[in-house]
Amino acid sequence: MKDKKIGVLMGGRSSEREISLKSGNAVLQGLLRKGYKAVGIDAGTDLAQVLKKQRIEAAFIALHGRWGEDGTVQGLLEVLGIPYTGSGVLGSSVSLDKVMMKYILNGLKLPTPAYTVCNSLTIPEFPLPFIVKPANEGSTIGMSIVRNKEEAVKAVECALQYDRNVLLEEYIEGNEITVGIVNDEVLPVIQVRPLKGFYDFESKYTKGMTEYVIPAQITKSIDKKAKSIAMKIYRSFALSGCARIDMIINKNTPSVIDINTSPGMTETSLVPKAWAYLGRTFDDLVERIIEGASIKI
Repeated sequence: MKDKKIGVLMGGRSSEREISLKSGNAVLQGLLRKGYKAVGIDAGTDLAQVLKKQRIEAAFIALHGRWGEDGTVQGLLEVLGIPYTGSGVLGSSVSLDKVMMKYILNGLKLPTPAYTVCNSLTIPEFPLPFIVKPANEGSTIGMSIVRNKEEAVKAVECALQYDRNVLLEEYIEGNEITVGIVNDEVLPVIQVRPLKGFYDFESKYTKGMTEYVIPAQITKSIDKKAKSIAMKIYRSFALSGCARIDMIINKNTPSVIDINTSPGMTETSLVPKAWAYLGRTFDDLVERIIEGASIKI
């Protein structure tokens, strides 16, 4: 890839734009330090024209959320014949859409919290407490925990601002863990400990609000199960490149709550943390990922 001009796609139009810019700029600097011919590209509505004008020969996708992690940009790159990092159109779209993700997890008989789907303020009966999530958002955007019926309408109303489908998911109190995978290699499990008990947007992106324990303080049995589940998802969802599977431990079983096909890529993000624990540098990580760039069809 060192003889190709690489476009680092970042920013974009999603609710996670600012996080994506941080990821993209970190990746760009890592590639430049490694000697790659890389440029940063803010992925706007003119992305196709910019890619052609800049003569981009490969793309590192550092976009998060809609129009970047949902298969749309992947499809554009396929049409233009530009190799790219991460998962293809299918894997990206069904992983970001939490409703589709649940359907597939159930079909695979993989553990995941109970759920129902809502698309209006007529809220179906569902046991309290529960989590409300927009179907196609990441970084806990539009997400709430509902502990009584009075909170339900406000939570669903908030989530409907981001998506026409909303997931109501069983709230499980337990240790949250995450498993990163890079080009088929499973990384050490990380335990996530938010100081205020709920891993929301503030806890995720405010320094000092969450403790990350690596390796996770879990039994060898749970560690093995979590890695096995993550790898089964990676293969069954047709994922590739870098991905991260988030789980919560429920009765000694890792239960899947989210699949990230374009995880955060700042030097303090979770996949880079797991990578660094193995004694490897951030620059080596971005190089490993770009080496896996390809056309997926």
